[in-house]
Amino acid sequence: MTPLISLDALQTLDAIERRHSFAAAAEELHRVPSAVSYTVNKLEEDLGVALFDRSRRKAELTATGRLVLEQGRRILKASEELTALARRAADGWEVELRICIDSILSCDPVYDLLEAFQRVQPKTEIRLIEEVLGGSWDALSDDRCDLVIGAEGAPPAPGFALHSLGEVEFEFAVAVGHPLTKLPMPLPASAIQDYPTVIVADSSQRLPVRSSGLLDGRSRIIVPTIEHKIDAQCKGLGVGYLPRHRIVQELADGKLELLQLDAPRPPEEISVAWSRGNTGKGLKWFVGRLKRMMFDPVRGVLMQKL
Repeated sequence: MTPLISLDALQTLDAIERRHSFAAAAEELHRVPSAVSYTVNKLEEDLGVALFDRSRRKAELTATGRLVLEQGRRILKASEELTALARRAADGWEVELRICIDSILSCDPVYDLLEAFQRVQPKTEIRLIEEVLGGSWDALSDDRCDLVIGAEGAPPAPGFALHSLGEVEFEFAVAVGHPLTKLPMPLPASAIQDYPTVIVADSSQRLPVRSSGLLDGRSRIIVPTIEHKIDAQCKGLGVGYLPRHRIVQELADGKLELLQLDAPRPPEEISVAWSRGNTGKGLKWFVGRLKRMMFDPVRGVLMQKL
């Protein structure tokens, strides 16, 4: 079915209303006034409604005409945006770039990159998501993101490109004044069995879930993110390993205390990961920047390589 209202007719109504006359609209649209009048008359005839009140010396929009114009301007704006999206896509820039930040990191190290990217390509929409453990790989495998920052471990399948950022260091932390702080160090695994372990749940939807830093406590408190895990351990609800760079403030504020276990947890390598077949310019820009950076395990920031 052929639509009764064309973009040309909507553009004509918009010009008439903004310029306050048919003649001025014709000048803006580079047409003769009779062509503008014909467009309006044809639209009124097709719709079977009057868009202008011609009983007065100056033609004014009717209530129906005002409704058509207001809704029509939304259509014109959407048409302009669609045109811009198509042109950007043809030029290789993504309409939307989806970046997954693993929960082991905070978003802070990425904000400077986002600010720099906006100066280069402000029209690409950036969508940030947070995943936990294998959830980052799951999101990339399931095409829920284009780039992962902070992916832990090896990829679950071929087809992914990686760039190592460095290693995250973990410390066993408990609330200040916790009973474990009264015991001699290093603590054996048996010493923590009477206290709940706070565990961050893997956010994978399709891939097998991963576990990380599990301890032999008799009970567990499962939380959705590292942030929740830090809060729970500050409140003394449980114990467990935490990324050293994420608890600097809590240690300084006297909310957490570090303890030594006889079997410390080794550092975890984190990487930038993306699909090899993705050739978007936005992705290429971020990967290029991240390849020149490394993770500082003490301050938790991404630093330029020396």
